Amino acid sequence: MTEYVLTLSCPDRPGIVAAVSGLLAERGCNILECQQFSDRESDTFFMRVQFAGTPGATPGADADELRGAFASLASELGLQWHLHDLAFRPRVLIMVSKGGHCLNDLLYRQRSGLLDIDIAAVASNHPDLRPLTQSYGIDYHHLPVGTGGKAAQEAEVLTLVEHYRVDLVVLARYMQILSDDFCAKLPGMIINIHHSFLPSFKGARPYHQAHARGVKVIGATAHYVTADLDEGPIIEQEVARVDHTHSPEELVAVGRDVECLALARAVRWHAEHRVLLNGDRTVVFR
Repeated sequence: MTEYVLTLSCPDRPGIVAAVSGLLAERGCNILECQQFSDRESDTFFMRVQFAGTPGATPGADADELRGAFASLASELGLQWHLHDLAFRPRVLIMVSKGGHCLNDLLYRQRSGLLDIDIAAVASNHPDLRPLTQSYGIDYHHLPVGTGGKAAQEAEVLTLVEHYRVDLVVLARYMQILSDDFCAKLPGMIINIHHSFLPSFKGARPYHQAHARGVKVIGATAHYVTADLDEGPIIEQEVARVDHTHSPEELVAVGRDVECLALARAVRWHAEHRVLLNGDRTVVFR
């Protein structure tokens, strides 16, 4: 049986759940998981439905029939919707600089079956992490910001996105600011891990900033990338308790662990189609 995930948002009104479940029942589909949320501030309804298609139906015809049915329902209810075949694993390009902890964590989780993604390639503005990447049998592309400047380097990255048929770009401690043009070409397709508990301590050396303020918790934030630096919709955050005995270097070490956790969860939830955009925020059906 082919499994699908339907995600949708629309103006809130009675009967949405009944309409969706009725449509699926009429086509012999079995709902495996269903979650919904009504945002009273924006009067918007969000829903994620995981279901199995009709036994014996060909996946292509079944998917086409479902998409046609949901298109008709969308025009009636004003739905913004997507239908995903769970047999399809998102293809991911990871971008890094010199810090390898998040890259290593994602590579390990993917190989261990903990992340249902295909890491197509790794790109970096430094050569340092080539041995780690290639030990997993994954292509590594060293793309320094050279004489051609950032625009030329980002054009090379976009070439990789097209060549590898990339569905998601993950910034695993990639320490370059992406241009507005690059972000606009990949809307909702870039996840960043920020080594700080946003919105506090933006910019450089956040753990040193946190130490100077005597914080009692430190954290990391995984978010979608937009043209506004570190202002994209937040997907996940993780924290760890610290105290006055921690040096800045010890905070960095603790921070590496929480960065890995937050980023891995964000990538997994994105790959499982559990994240829906709600303006500058997200709805995450965990």
